[in-house]
Amino acid sequence: MPSQDELFEAVDALLEEEPQLPPPEERARLRETAGITQARLAAVLKTSTQTVKNWENGRSEPKPPRLEAYQRLLKGWAAKYPAHAAPAAPAVAPQPEAPQSFTRVPTVEQDEAEPDIGVAVKPAPERPVRPAARPATSSRRSAAKKAAKPAVDPRFPHGPLAVLDGDGSAYAVGGVVLDCPATTVPELVEWTLRESGLGAPKLNRYGKDSDPLIVLTAAAAVKLGLPERLEGHEQRRSLRLPEDHPVVKQVAKAKWQLTQRGFGPWARIYRKAQGRDRQCVQLAVLSWDALDERSWPGVAEMEPADIARVLGVYAQRVITPRGSTAVSGLELMTALRPPTKAVQDPETGNWVSGHNPGSLGTEPMDPAPPEATPEHPVVVNSGWTGGFLNEEAYQWVRSVDTLSDEECTLPFAVGLDLNTAFLAAAARLVVGLSGPDHFHAPKFNPKIPGSWLADLSHIELDPRLPSPFTPDGSRPTGPAWYQTHTLAYAQQLGYDVHPIEAYLRRETGAYLDPWHDRLKDAYVDTLADMGVTKDLDDAAFLAAMDQHKQNDPALAAVLSAIKATVKGGVGKLRERPQGKHYKEGETWPALSRPTWRPDIRAAVISKARVNMHRKLNNMAKMTGLFPLAVLSDCVVYPSPSESPLDFLPYAASGKPQPGAFRLGPTPGLAKLEGVQPMLWAVDLMEKGLNPARHIKGGDAVLDEGE
Repeated sequence: MPSQDELFEAVDALLEEEPQLPPPEERARLRETAGITQARLAAVLKTSTQTVKNWENGRSEPKPPRLEAYQRLLKGWAAKYPAHAAPAAPAVAPQPEAPQSFTRVPTVEQDEAEPDIGVAVKPAPERPVRPAARPATSSRRSAAKKAAKPAVDPRFPHGPLAVLDGDGSAYAVGGVVLDCPATTVPELVEWTLRESGLGAPKLNRYGKDSDPLIVLTAAAAVKLGLPERLEGHEQRRSLRLPEDHPVVKQVAKAKWQLTQRGFGPWARIYRKAQGRDRQCVQLAVLSWDALDERSWPGVAEMEPADIARVLGVYAQRVITPRGSTAVSGLELMTALRPPTKAVQDPETGNWVSGHNPGSLGTEPMDPAPPEATPEHPVVVNSGWTGGFLNEEAYQWVRSVDTLSDEECTLPFAVGLDLNTAFLAAAARLVVGLSGPDHFHAPKFNPKIPGSWLADLSHIELDPRLPSPFTPDGSRPTGPAWYQTHTLAYAQQLGYDVHPIEAYLRRETGAYLDPWHDRLKDAYVDTLADMGVTKDLDDAAFLAAMDQHKQNDPALAAVLSAIKATVKGGVGKLRERPQGKHYKEGETWPALSRPTWRPDIRAAVISKARVNMHRKLNNMAKMTGLFPLAVLSDCVVYPSPSESPLDFLPYAASGKPQPGAFRLGPTPGLAKLEGVQPMLWAVDLMEKGLNPARHIKGGDAVLDEGE
């Protein structure tokens, strides 16, 4: 084993052998003093103008044989133009604010003539300043800095993803821009895995690192041989390149593989893992509508640096995107609760793959018949006719006959929206982890997750409130299947519950807890970066929410994506078959996932609906106010003013009353959704339309969960 002194001597000797260059700013001074342009110097050294720029701003260093030639030239200029003959260059060049500022990272030079040498970091071309880069306060500046510069894993120095433009610029997070020499998709995959420094560490000790994501602009897609648009007559999610497309053939010829979804807007290209090292790259093609406008508003039209910022913040706080926000929401569940972990075989002592307690495992499981969908093989093959769970979000409009004269004379209808209501419902939610067992006439136990057949038609509640037992708010008419939370709430209201039969799960756990915690932090932190913090009083909160999207459109897009991740992830738990050629009774791809769990989806929605009714009931008791309509997580109340501050219940101390609707930025608390005239709301109600669906104005329609 060599000593430390021996190693230091060897390193010093190596350093002495390598030609020494002046600092980057001195290189630029010498060239400018000599009257030589960067383009002419590049031509002399047979490299690119951009590479010369990189040498002069410290983004990269030249490699032999150019290193020796460049050193010789600089020495000649230095003899002709000594430093004291010209004004000293500043030690540090001023940097504009992100995303126009670019971080210097140590890396290997990349020349156009040497595509396989390595990676270079280069400054971005001049671009107009985006609104997202405009800091409003010192707190927002520090928050943006925090979002732009997450902790760096040494294995992934350039972050989780990059946005590739047509000129070979790969915009990574934190303002880093990489030189990507690839001109084909296989070259891009090789560069990404070998040289880019992209990727993200696993979210759980038993999980896997996130594969790097390369987002392709339209120009980049065309440069790589892809069509600018992916046209077809099927659903957008089914669009893909034909198998005989040249790019698909290139991928196969280079011995890379595509997943069963083929080469579509979100393409995964991989080889079989070597040991623990995965060989997989995720591509997203912007011009193929990879970023849905509903989930990522305005992002596809942003500059590449801004797209990298938006997706980078999302990747840091949620997960590196793997597809739609719904797909990412589902992937996040598995990433936080990996199905397997290493366990020691007691007989051989070898470490083998074993079940990770608290996860859903590696094998899909059939649902109980009432938990399935009508086309599911379990239902079709068994001839099941016993009915199904109907645990869905509220879509309820109050009968105009129940409106009082006093309510009708109030001037305004005010909509309140619960922040990420499904996410709030997922908190500490106990769900089944094993398969269902069938029971006849079981005693109801509110602690056991499952599906219960019970008759709640005898329960009569105030007609000015929706029934908590049905999505449309109508009174049950006979026996029906309910999830545990719905029956437990009936019990809490003081009614006896006598199930007729049930499908229950013996192994249980709070599977969604880490999912809830990560998404809650992502939501709250992003709102805080936009100026909406927990310490605001209700009036200040309403004012901040009124302006938060204008403060930073990029972070507004991140917030939208986080909300879509929650609802889409819950919806994916019961993904229905896609395509016009599907026939009832056949399996469909989603059924092969352990995360196809309609019972867990039902549990989340049941709890969310029960939470909503509990608040409606408490509001009626505290204030005497009854809602006009409810749609999913939005409720509309008659109000004496345009502000919810005038009808929400507060204690004498000024603090909000617990149990009712409360304003605030955390999941489960409320924000203002919209205000309209009361006459407008009554007119919609008389037509059988839901005011909550349109309370924002402009014919806005709320996302109802899937």
